[in-house]
Amino acid sequence: MRGRLIVVSGPSGAGKGTLIRAALEAVPELAYSVSATTRPPRPGEVDGRDYIFLSREEFEAWIREGRFLEWAEYSGNLYGTPEKKVDELLDAGLSVILEIELQGARQVRRRRPDAVMIFVRAPSLEENRRRLEGRATETSEALERRLEAARNEVAARDEFDYEIVNDELEKSRTAMIKLMRQIIRSPCEGGRRDAERA
Repeated sequence: MRGRLIVVSGPSGAGKGTLIRAALEAVPELAYSVSATTRPPRPGEVDGRDYIFLSREEFEAWIREGRFLEWAEYSGNLYGTPEKKVDELLDAGLSVILEIELQGARQVRRRRPDAVMIFVRAPSLEENRRRLEGRATETSEALERRLEAARNEVAARDEFDYEIVNDELEKSRTAMIKLMRQIIRSPCEGGRRDAERA
């Protein structure tokens, strides 16, 4: 049986990566789709594991060649999902998680209407700011761009099938794992589901 395509989106600093890692560890039927980006690697990130790091010229060549399921510009950098690898994983019976921003999530919804859309957010924009400042990886200008994007993304959360408010980490991890198991075992269906609150 073909796997499910699962989009996880939300503002920077919401904790998407942490929740996705927990789900991948707990649910063997899940696979992670590594995105391509033009942003520089953060300390500890590995090319091919965390992202496929490309120059802007390489990324634009991939766009021209039609190699992306979706792509978008976010905070001055390009991000995209290589389509071939996603389809290989789905055909192998694995459900594939895409961690992408709002523009990309909308593209996936248009191209793959059976994709399940999950929105992850911090409990408040103030908490979102605190988390981003705690990373200490952004210039103040980049931080403000990410916070403005966060406001826009939170305003669009009703476009998603599920929502996880990542307030208490352990509770949110449990909610994400439960939700992934539910999605994998349920038949494909469209429309917004009751939001998961964690």
